[in-house]
Amino acid sequence: MDKLAVRGDAEIEEIEAMLLAAPAEEYMSPKQLAFFRQRLRDEEQTLLSAVKETAGHLQEAEPSADWSDRASTEEEHTLELRVRDRERKLLQKIREALRRIDDGSYGWCEETGEPIGMARLLARSTASLCLEAQERREQNKRRFGG
Repeated sequence: MDKLAVRGDAEIEEIEAMLLAAPAEEYMSPKQLAFFRQRLRDEEQTLLSAVKETAGHLQEAEPSADWSDRASTEEEHTLELRVRDRERKLLQKIREALRRIDDGSYGWCEETGEPIGMARLLARSTASLCLEAQERREQNKRRFGG
């Protein structure tokens, strides 16, 4: 069960407000890292549960003799698999973020070495780039295709 989900929304909002208000010297303190580790683990467990649910759902599907029903079922499965593929990629990013917590590089931009920022990490716990570096990367992708 999600440890953070057990807490009420108000309590989580209070913790997030405290993280945002923390002085710069406390950036990526052990308490902050523990918070993000738990958030990432909770998200990982949620995704793993969804994967199990999808696998069960796909195995339960019975073939239909009606072409319309079969087409609808195939479309549903295709959509479900597409969502699961996105979740698989997110799961990989979560595991990378957990490794960064373990090696001490979490919260620091992989490109510049600058802090990613608490607000950005609260919005996207898997972020590995500061906002400026991410914007540069996206501009380069648009400019050079990618």
